[in-house]
Amino acid sequence: MTYFSTRDLDPTDMLPGISRRAVWLSGVMLTFFTFEPRSVVPEHAHPNEQITFVTRGALRFTLAGEVRVLRQGDGVCIPANALHSAVALEEPTEAMDAWSPPREDYRT
Repeated sequence: MTYFSTRDLDPTDMLPGISRRAVWLSGVMLTFFTFEPRSVVPEHAHPNEQITFVTRGALRFTLAGEVRVLRQGDGVCIPANALHSAVALEEPTEAMDAWSPPREDYRT
């Protein structure tokens, strides 16, 4: 796929109140998340490096025990295997994640 529109990417229900859309190449992936208010991404870690950028709304984000509220235009760089979690604070909240390497489990 060379060109794409997020509205044409198939959404996947990831967790209660959270959906994602994804686009990728062999070495890079972007995911686009939509959060309902108070939806939760539980604490977890993965071997992929991740950069999260909030495009709308607000997330209470915890990275390695440090809590920050990320609003539109804010982001966070998450090293591989770092514990992190998030809670959506507003409606609507949207964020974009960049991944290296791409997440195999998100290629749906």
